[in-house]
Amino acid sequence: MNSENLQTKWGQFISLIVVFFFWGFVGSANDILIPVFKKVFTLSQLQSQLVAWAFYAAYFVGSLIFFLISLKSDVLQRFGYKKTLSAGLIVSAIGSLLFVPAATMESFTFFLTALFTVGLGFSIQQIVANPLAIKMGSPATGAHRLTLAGGLNSFGTTLGAILLGIALFGMGDNKKTNLSLEDIKLPFVILGFTFVLVAIFMYFSKIEDPAKTDVVEAKIENKHDKFSILDYPQLYLGMLGIFIYVGTEVTIISNLPALLHTKEFGGILEDAISPFIALYWGSLMIGRWNGGVNVFNTSNLVNTALKFIVPALAFGVIIGANIFAAHDVSEFYIYPLWILLFIAVSFVGGKNSSKTLMLFGISGFAMMLAGLVCTDTEIAKYFFISGGLFLSIMWPSIFDLAIAGLGKNTGKASSFLIMMILGGGVIPLAQGAICDLDLTNPNGILGISYTHFSYVVPLLGFAYLAFYGFYCPKILKSQGINFDSKIAGGH
Repeated sequence: MNSENLQTKWGQFISLIVVFFFWGFVGSANDILIPVFKKVFTLSQLQSQLVAWAFYAAYFVGSLIFFLISLKSDVLQRFGYKKTLSAGLIVSAIGSLLFVPAATMESFTFFLTALFTVGLGFSIQQIVANPLAIKMGSPATGAHRLTLAGGLNSFGTTLGAILLGIALFGMGDNKKTNLSLEDIKLPFVILGFTFVLVAIFMYFSKIEDPAKTDVVEAKIENKHDKFSILDYPQLYLGMLGIFIYVGTEVTIISNLPALLHTKEFGGILEDAISPFIALYWGSLMIGRWNGGVNVFNTSNLVNTALKFIVPALAFGVIIGANIFAAHDVSEFYIYPLWILLFIAVSFVGGKNSSKTLMLFGISGFAMMLAGLVCTDTEIAKYFFISGGLFLSIMWPSIFDLAIAGLGKNTGKASSFLIMMILGGGVIPLAQGAICDLDLTNPNGILGISYTHFSYVVPLLGFAYLAFYGFYCPKILKSQGINFDSKIAGGH
């Protein structure tokens, strides 16, 4: 059967994307924990970003270990996708349960170790789940399938921020502002046992290992005898793209509590942060649900209608979840203006991954610039939060561009790309260091605080991502790969 005509294996795909939900759920938990740990352990903004560093550094370490093992024995071929995925979930369960002794000992280092262990398990899951999602049907819809899976990931981040906020701070009139580390134990015990249950579910699920298919391989002159990253510019530039993409995604939200806590942005306290975190991660959900529409074989009219209906439903989920948590979200009703702008850009980009990546990179750059120069901070914060909309579809676009033409080396390339999730731990540290300049320079820079100015970091990130979307197709074309035709096919 022609691989272009393969139908998405929906039963298996729905089972797989459960893990994408949990990645998101725990990812947003970090954003709640950062301001909490900062207050409890009296940390600087740079020190508080070690939470993100520990979690995302684990992706690099886990992927490196996986790659080194794969040099001697192909783990996925030997144990299969399901067993490897289940093993990753068990490792994350252990990390979640380590929060109990960490809280008992009141040790920030122990908490970082627990987060590192959770991330270690996630690195294994990512290596398995991303290429598996792409291969569960036609290659032409692989990137869109990954976008749809990312939509559930963002649903997890949106709910995670709200539910963990309720678990830690309560809701309504029972809300508390002073938090004890003891309050952290129960949510993570529940999460740990949930990971175990999902691991068992995955182990006995009907997910099949993907069939080996013929793929177009790049024509490289002066190619090394053994696999070398340097032979594939799309890969090493894509690795930098993943590093910057994840770093940009994480740094915007990791430093948002510090920004909103400044006097110029209203001095918002820790217990009132979760609605903004939910809106940011919900923005990624809006974008990914919108992109996931392309997986379905619908008419142009229905597809166009869904491009408006689905984001509206996703925004309704964000508002509804916040209302359930007794949060006042009346000021969020201006946000659909940014959603409409996102929809307009998505129509211009169409189903072309490289063009969409370039346009969304330019748009994200413009949003960060607007947030920096806007004098009305009530509006400026939404420019920064809207970064989530324009980041939403970048992961599958970068991933698909980076592995194009890798052929039998796709697995190795995938592990290198997952290593670059390390950017989520490194880039927030750089922005946190800029924020801390406010401690010694209270007058700020260019008329704004250094915490506000620190958003120049994601601005630069968007600039590179736009460049990669523009330049990578030219690299692929020189290797005999018409990537734009590949992506457009089958729709």
